[in-house]
Amino acid sequence: MGKLKTFYQKYGMLLVLVAMVIIISILEPNFMQVTNLMNVLKQISVYAIIGYGVTFIIITTGIDLGLGAYMALAGVIAAYIAQSASTPGVVSVLAGAATGIVIGLVNGLIISISKIPPFIVTLGMTTITRGMALLLTDGKPVSRLNESFRWWGGGRFLGIPTPIVWLIVITFISWVLLDHMKFGRYTRAIGGNEKAAVISGINIMKYKVLIYTFSGLCCGLAGVILAARVASGSPSAAQGYELDAIAGSVIGGTSMMGGTGSIFGVFIGAMVIGVLNSGLNMLGVSSYWQDIVKGVIIIAAVIVDERKKRAKI
Repeated sequence: MGKLKTFYQKYGMLLVLVAMVIIISILEPNFMQVTNLMNVLKQISVYAIIGYGVTFIIITTGIDLGLGAYMALAGVIAAYIAQSASTPGVVSVLAGAATGIVIGLVNGLIISISKIPPFIVTLGMTTITRGMALLLTDGKPVSRLNESFRWWGGGRFLGIPTPIVWLIVITFISWVLLDHMKFGRYTRAIGGNEKAAVISGINIMKYKVLIYTFSGLCCGLAGVILAARVASGSPSAAQGYELDAIAGSVIGGTSMMGGTGSIFGVFIGAMVIGVLNSGLNMLGVSSYWQDIVKGVIIIAAVIVDERKKRAKI
């Protein structure tokens, strides 16, 4: 019984994902077509990437409510540079990534130095970055982007759509950081018991700044991918993306109480959200109902996490 319980705790959400795929495939046979499955992966690529970044934050018992706004600003800046036909696409990509890094760095410094709750700081940064995106564009999308830039979100590399390539690369990097480097061990230590982490000699301020900076980088890259994919940098882009990213992380087993989380789990959580969105769309279910279902799943995941924590005490 104990082994079965351990197996369910470790792979339960994967079983849920498989069950969802089977049920939706029965109700809508076209769901299992290769084209649709590739579309699901392309759609979840952005959610998963920002989900990886915010997972490090959640593990430290923090939160970031501005992921979508950061993406919008990074996408707008990258798109502005990509309007020049002579500018290599990689320059725009680096500009978008740098935008995310700066935002994350500022968040990390404010939170670490001022001790203001991350909820408040990132809420304020959400308004600032979304406002900056609107100010830069006068509220209008930035379009007519060069082909070199659009390839980063709509092209193919070795036959694989570039958003999926991004997903694979950043999944691997995030996994290495969390599970095979000091960065990940310290992240878990801070979330497990911050006072004990201080006593053990961990520089809390340094690693919190690095964690928020990494999350900002993920948002910057995700904003670039989105802008390149739709061939437009919109100041209103990515609204509500933070909900799906945080939902994917929590559904994947990241504890809101801190100290626990895995990249594999976040990927599975993002897949659950992606399959749910795609499946319900194909079945003709209203987007309003989809939001309700996702909200219920988030609450259920947090309740399960809380019970796990109590069982260990």
